[in-house]
Amino acid sequence: MPIVNLYNMNAEVIGEINLADEIFGSDKINDTVIHQVMKMQLANKRQGTQSTLTRTEVSGGGKKPYRQKGTGRARQGSTRAPQWRHGGVVFAPKPRDYSFSVPKKVKRLALKGTLASKVCENTIKVIDSISVEEFKTKVIAGMLAKFELTGKKTMLLIKENDEKLVKSARNIPGLIVSFVGSLNVVDLLNYDNVIVSKAAIEMIEEVYR
Repeated sequence: MPIVNLYNMNAEVIGEINLADEIFGSDKINDTVIHQVMKMQLANKRQGTQSTLTRTEVSGGGKKPYRQKGTGRARQGSTRAPQWRHGGVVFAPKPRDYSFSVPKKVKRLALKGTLASKVCENTIKVIDSISVEEFKTKVIAGMLAKFELTGKKTMLLIKENDEKLVKSARNIPGLIVSFVGSLNVVDLLNYDNVIVSKAAIEMIEEVYR
């Protein structure tokens, strides 16, 4: 069972917390599954709206550009063939759906593995409580400075939406505020450090056990 330090917002160690081995244990790290789920998420974000014209769709080109024989040049049937300027595109990309799905169990395993890797790399900080009394970016920026995370890509993971906290953090470069309900593999991989509230840890263990 992984044991990590429990901090306050001043980056002071106030105790320790036991993390559930079923979620944060190193045996849950499966690189293949994590990669598969990451590919799925990125593919599902693709719009797939790219489109160019083939030779049959380009306007014009109905007349043979010059006679078949006697010119010394290669025979041509249309000025809209791919080798001509303003011609169509060979194997032109067309709108398509890139999305695919993986089983729910695979998604859960990938998320557990990503969280476990953060614990193994010691890039996750558990804070007893994360809150602000008013809309103050200075409070969150000060907390990051005390953890020596200023300017670094950091995810602030909380249990649920907190308007004051979200608005206080949204102008800080490199920082994202995420909620347990929207936690995903790509965001965890994109951000090098994770600051998570104790309440969020408890909810993760309740949901994903």
